[in-house]
Amino acid sequence: MKSSIDSKTLFDLTGEVAVVIGATGVLGGAVAEGLASSGATVAVLGRNAERGAECVARIVAAGGKADFFPADASSRDSLEKALVAISRVHGEPTILVNAAGGNDPSVTVTAENPFEKISETDWTKSFDMNLVGGALLPCQVFGSAMADKGRGSIINIASVSAHLPLSRVVAYSSAKAAVLNLSQFLAREWAPKGVRVNTITPGFFPAEQNRKLLFNDDGSPTPRAASILGHTPMGRFGTSSELIGAAVFLASNAASGFVTGIDLRVDGGFLSQTI
Repeated sequence: MKSSIDSKTLFDLTGEVAVVIGATGVLGGAVAEGLASSGATVAVLGRNAERGAECVARIVAAGGKADFFPADASSRDSLEKALVAISRVHGEPTILVNAAGGNDPSVTVTAENPFEKISETDWTKSFDMNLVGGALLPCQVFGSAMADKGRGSIINIASVSAHLPLSRVVAYSSAKAAVLNLSQFLAREWAPKGVRVNTITPGFFPAEQNRKLLFNDDGSPTPRAASILGHTPMGRFGTSSELIGAAVFLASNAASGFVTGIDLRVDGGFLSQTI
């Protein structure tokens, strides 16, 4: 018996307007390109116009549709202005991906900077980056607009450290754990309004912000990288393109219309490993 829905239809995002905050980074950029390749019109949001233009250029060169809109995810006013601009150019967004954030070296626990010496200011700065700008404000601005229209998919990017606190990155881990909790709250809150909210938990993907922690100058893995790989059943790091399938699945109403409140792990089995 032939199904009435084929795989192409399941993952077709034609007609959708996707906002990707943090698309100026490696992982966010890959997600933006993947959504565009599935037919979505992508609004690339970020503070770095040069990197935003590069992401747009890659999408357009591959036959997709995208524009860059400057925005500071930690500023409600900036996000509201971006929403107005996107709606005017492409129509109201139906997909939101929150991929902004990162670990702040000032709150990385080291022998010289133990946990008990982390200042409230630096702790707050990490939460502002990863929770407030990384999920809270964008969900309030874009998610509320989706809820008003009765349709939308929100994908927040979490972290394996949200599940199991990793050494040295206590503030980042705590903020990402809060992202998971907030996402589940919003999934329940907005389900009656037609808005789905899910998270993706990436494992370890080499990117600009963590490359020095993972690789020595000669390209060999650091002891921390060796420890990570030893704890990852697949025995390797992920590549940014390996997040695309998860993002397209969660973005597509045809593929995941009854899916909300889940955390989809793309971690090579990292969180399944014990001893």
